[in-house]
Amino acid sequence: MRVFAKLTVTELRLLLREPVAAFFVLLFPTVLVIILGSIPSFRRTNEDYGARPIDLYVGIAVILTLAMAAIQVTPAVLALYRERGVLRRLATTPVSPLKMLAAQLASNGLAAIAATALVLAVGRIVFDVPLAGNVAGFVLAFLLTAAGTLAIGLFVAAVAPSGKAGSAIGTLLFFPLMFFAGLWLPREAMPGVLQRVADFTPLGAGERALNDAMTGSWPNLLSATVLVGYLAVFGSAAVRMFRWQ
Repeated sequence: MRVFAKLTVTELRLLLREPVAAFFVLLFPTVLVIILGSIPSFRRTNEDYGARPIDLYVGIAVILTLAMAAIQVTPAVLALYRERGVLRRLATTPVSPLKMLAAQLASNGLAAIAATALVLAVGRIVFDVPLAGNVAGFVLAFLLTAAGTLAIGLFVAAVAPSGKAGSAIGTLLFFPLMFFAGLWLPREAMPGVLQRVADFTPLGAGERALNDAMTGSWPNLLSATVLVGYLAVFGSAAVRMFRWQ
């Protein structure tokens, strides 16, 4: 546990020392909420969505936080460690692949929690966005989404040969996954087929689970099952296929 704790704290410090990564994980989702909330039409109820767009985009911004941490940052960082020989040196220590990956999951998860708290606070204080009607359900949905998404990022990080490769793969995954999460077009405005496809993507399932909690319900069974499935499949694959060099 001491090794795991030290690794987690170290990874958090390294994240905060990288201004670009720290900005996009911790601040960019909140900046996006402020920009969108400043548009008058986003503060008026949209008949197609049945809600104000800004109310929907606060939940999407939470998903964006997780996507930035899991899909963009994690693969690039771990793959860069492998490229520079950091992982090869760690292989001679008591650090196991499981501990290394768990520390990445924990450090990025903590950063995502801080960023989510900031998004929700700004949404509530500045734009009067209601807080989650089911707080326990929101926490459950957040943890499931974080675990499922970070498992995918860790899998990419486990096999990417270089920092550039990890970053490129993460970017290729980021845009389609965020599309199904509703970043460019809210799920409520998507055709039924796209909504159905989104239900089986990690960020689409996560957005639906968070939206359920925001409206006072528990995350639906389909979303929870999909997210647990991503965690089980990609998490176990990341541990088994992890390469030190």
